[in-house]
Amino acid sequence: MSGSSESRYIRLNVISGKNLKVPSQRIPAGIYASINIDSQKRWKSAVGVLSSEESAVWMDTVSLSSDASPVFSVEIRASYEADRMLGSGEVIGQLQMSWDEVLNHGDEPFDLSFPPVRGVHPSLTLKATVVQACDDQDSALFDSLADCEITRHTDAGHTQFAKYVASKTFSHLNAAVEHFELVLDQCPASHPDHAAALTNFAWARLKGYIRNHLQDIDNTISLFRDALALRPQHHPDRPSSLYNLTEALTWRHNKKSTAADIRESAQLYHELLPLCPEGTYLRSIAAGAGADYVIVGCNNLPTDASNEGICLRRVILDLCPLGHRRRPKALDNLSHVLRSRFTQSGNIDDLDECIQFRREAMSLCPEGHTDRDLYLNNLAVSLRFYRFNHQGNPNDLDEAISLHEEALRLRPVGHESRAVSLGNLGGDLVTRFDKRGARDDITRAISLRREALTLRPPGHPRRDTTLSNLALALDTRYNKFNVSEDLNEAIDLYRESLQLAGLDDPERHVTLFNLSSALCSRFTHTRKNEDVEEAIDLCQQSLEALPSLHPDRYFSYMWLQEAYLSRYRVQLNPADLSLAVDNFKLSSRHPTQGLPRRITQAIDWARQAEVYQHESDLEAYQVCLELFDNHVMTRSSIISRREAATAFRRAQSLPVDAASCAIRRGNLPQAVELMEQGRGQQWTPLEDLESTSPDLARKVSELKKRLAGAQGSAGSTDRAAADRAATTYRGLTRQWEAAVAEIRNLKDFSRFLLPPAYEDLQAGARHGPVIILLASKYSCGAIIVPTSGEPHHVPLPSIALADLTILKDRFTRAIRHASRMNPKETRTDLIVLLRIVWEEIMLPIVNVLENVLKLKRRSRVWLCPTAAFTSIPLHAAHPFLTKPDRSKEPCLEDLYVCSYTPTLSALVRSRQLMKKRVTSSFVTIGQGQPGAGKGKALLAVDSELELVHKLVPATASHNTISGDAATRAGALKALEENTWVHLACHGKQDPAQPYHSHFVMRDEHVTLLDIMEKDIPHAEFAFLSACHTAVGDKETPDEVVHLAAGLQFAGFKSVVGTLWEVDDSVAKHVVEAFYKYMFHPKEAGVMDCTKAAWALNCATHSVKTKVPLEQRMVFIHIGV
Repeated sequence: MSGSSESRYIRLNVISGKNLKVPSQRIPAGIYASINIDSQKRWKSAVGVLSSEESAVWMDTVSLSSDASPVFSVEIRASYEADRMLGSGEVIGQLQMSWDEVLNHGDEPFDLSFPPVRGVHPSLTLKATVVQACDDQDSALFDSLADCEITRHTDAGHTQFAKYVASKTFSHLNAAVEHFELVLDQCPASHPDHAAALTNFAWARLKGYIRNHLQDIDNTISLFRDALALRPQHHPDRPSSLYNLTEALTWRHNKKSTAADIRESAQLYHELLPLCPEGTYLRSIAAGAGADYVIVGCNNLPTDASNEGICLRRVILDLCPLGHRRRPKALDNLSHVLRSRFTQSGNIDDLDECIQFRREAMSLCPEGHTDRDLYLNNLAVSLRFYRFNHQGNPNDLDEAISLHEEALRLRPVGHESRAVSLGNLGGDLVTRFDKRGARDDITRAISLRREALTLRPPGHPRRDTTLSNLALALDTRYNKFNVSEDLNEAIDLYRESLQLAGLDDPERHVTLFNLSSALCSRFTHTRKNEDVEEAIDLCQQSLEALPSLHPDRYFSYMWLQEAYLSRYRVQLNPADLSLAVDNFKLSSRHPTQGLPRRITQAIDWARQAEVYQHESDLEAYQVCLELFDNHVMTRSSIISRREAATAFRRAQSLPVDAASCAIRRGNLPQAVELMEQGRGQQWTPLEDLESTSPDLARKVSELKKRLAGAQGSAGSTDRAAADRAATTYRGLTRQWEAAVAEIRNLKDFSRFLLPPAYEDLQAGARHGPVIILLASKYSCGAIIVPTSGEPHHVPLPSIALADLTILKDRFTRAIRHASRMNPKETRTDLIVLLRIVWEEIMLPIVNVLENVLKLKRRSRVWLCPTAAFTSIPLHAAHPFLTKPDRSKEPCLEDLYVCSYTPTLSALVRSRQLMKKRVTSSFVTIGQGQPGAGKGKALLAVDSELELVHKLVPATASHNTISGDAATRAGALKALEENTWVHLACHGKQDPAQPYHSHFVMRDEHVTLLDIMEKDIPHAEFAFLSACHTAVGDKETPDEVVHLAAGLQFAGFKSVVGTLWEVDDSVAKHVVEAFYKYMFHPKEAGVMDCTKAAWALNCATHSVKTKVPLEQRMVFIHIGV
């Protein structure tokens, strides 16, 4: 064939190229192959993307005639435009050979090797086949070789620039710049190739700047900016323009250290990388050395907690995806600026996100990683020093100590950061000692901080901080154990620390107010006026050093208050007391300090105002309760809300003390409002909202469900999961708050979910007065809320809080003793106690009901006991006296039909829910044979269930669940599906954790928490024939937390519960009598839960001869 003179047509498959290095080292938009057809035309392949392995794939085909060109002439070129090409690009390789050499490879693909570029031979993979004719469809790929001045100068510029890069000869750079400038002159702003001409000219100038042959970088950057502006989003050459501009900016940053350049480069890379597909050459360069330079440059920038600074750190994190070696550092830097913004604004979301990122950084540095100690330390600091101080969650403190312990183990003696870990761990132990009082914690803290001080001898730049830290530990121990040597050493150390710290030290204010505190403590003992004067001056200096919203101003206010109060106690100058109160107000209301600390100050304010009879006492209580509400609402579960409410010493009595204060101030309506605000959830039913705004009602209902669902992980032992759950919960809370604000703009809904006003609460007394019994250390008494008009105050001067505590204990012993007595024996101890309750508590109230309110006998009244009153059977108060005519003096239950209510709001809510009634259904649930270890068998349960079944009207659907079917799931399902419930089983109160109080089923307990998490709006009545179903929570006596109240909380409007252990064989007499009265006449089939109080009253009267006193008075009614 090689000798044939016939015209031949050859089909060429241009498959791919390898080792495609560009002589100028510039990143091309793509690579193409070019074959000369004749002196006028050439064929071009498509422009293929250069891969990270410096190869390209085309799979293009062309049919050529060997007559048109005597030799096979092929080039590989780099194109710097993915769209419209300017010129022919830069030559990578050129090769000529005979057609016979091309055809010698038969039908198999073969490689053509080109002269070396930068030490490597580029190559093309081709396949050549002789065919009969030329395909016309290839003609579209043919290009004219006609001369064009723009093309000629562009190509010449590429050639000269490649020579400059290889030789570093300045004349070649000048020639390249001249050629590219000529092209730019011929491609004005309106020309389609203007952006390409700008880019070529700018790139040559940039290379000259990098090699110090040219100095003008600013104009070069402007050229790149102009080119980028001409290539908007989705333009195929925008990635190249983004990269070019970043190169120019990073080189200017490299030489001039301009922070703005590295910031802008980061933003450009953030846009560029998603536009660069994985595996491309541009991606490998940009995501490699290019992005690395930007990441490191940004990491070295000073902390900027502005929105722009945080946005930049997020960009850097995006540039470090999972697996990137610099991701831990990027996470840590973003965490740092988020934490800084938190200290400025107090936004807890910033701190939670900071902790989330620091957890990830730590997880990316497992054991053995050189930086693990650093990330352990940083996470621990964020948990304790910031979030624990802000929110007071003990889990954060314990976790921080554990992390610091591990960090210290990784920093043995001789480690450069050991002193840091010693100080930080010591600080956390001081905090835990302050909260829990374990002597070992403070002893170890002082030991650690003494060791830290030895590692920072005189002359060390951080010695001042270490001195102050040790002083704080000693000062803390003094406050607990009153060892004067500790206090004096602390003062000396604080003074030395201040001498070493400069006036511009950002932490100087901490030492100022800590020294102030120590001097104040010494003044209390020595009465030396100079100590307290200096203490006041130091606090004022600390305030001058801090901006208005700095969280630490709280401490300055707090210690200033303490100083003024200390001086007042000694000198009795009223001005000092006023100044102390002013600083109480400032500290408790300081917006950027955490709620736990502000609550502590508000409580102290209220207590001191009480002690010194200051007129701000009522305001202090209002602030306390408002802060309490806000704090509890940040918690994402019922249990965590209770933990938040019980975390403060002396806080349990706040509601009754506030009400007592309002009474003394002559404001009875406000006393009722404060009492209600401090005692549990406030309710406004969604049912009323549905008729006014169905869409809003649905929105709030859905948010309520999502909020409940978001509680699931809040108690997780996985701290990261718990953090995420808490963050989710707060996001939903913000949506909830926005929806609530929208509802409050509606007519008649202005107080939706707010502590209700007295006028709203009075709706609870619509069917009879509500008697709130207040037990405060300042006074005991009652407030009667009548059906209309102002409330009435009934002082109880003959009884004090301590008397009530004794009375409660005596009742406990008397009932225990009665349970062991013969049923026919007289309960003398109980009679004595019930007579005391009558004479000293209920008789003064009855006098007001009869003589002032003119309440008719057998009217209904509601008892709302608080604090110690919750454990006393007020309804059973009895004079046990005989009149001269031998008739009996009436007892309370002879005079009135008594019910209880945990709060007025609960009663209001139950009444509102009564507006929607559904067909009644009755279920009896009994478990007389609980599982092993769950209590003794209740032998009368089955007969009690059978008895109840017979007494229920035939018109009601009735179901019984007992034995093996009486499981936790079965009982909860029955509670949700029925309107009336009778429960006969063991009931257990958990005094340590009342939400774990429970009914005993065959398998698992039905807890109070299980019940409260249900929403059963159609439920009506429940009879709890079980032990301890209406006994309050001793930790929060002013928030009644028991099983009966839990059922009311879940939706049951009327509940019969028990105050202590029930004898099931005797109780069935009360049960039988109750249901006979409840459904009388049975034939009528009427089921009205509002009759329950009357039915119970009648039942206990009717069984006097059958049932002993303590088993009659054990049953109480709660609700409507």
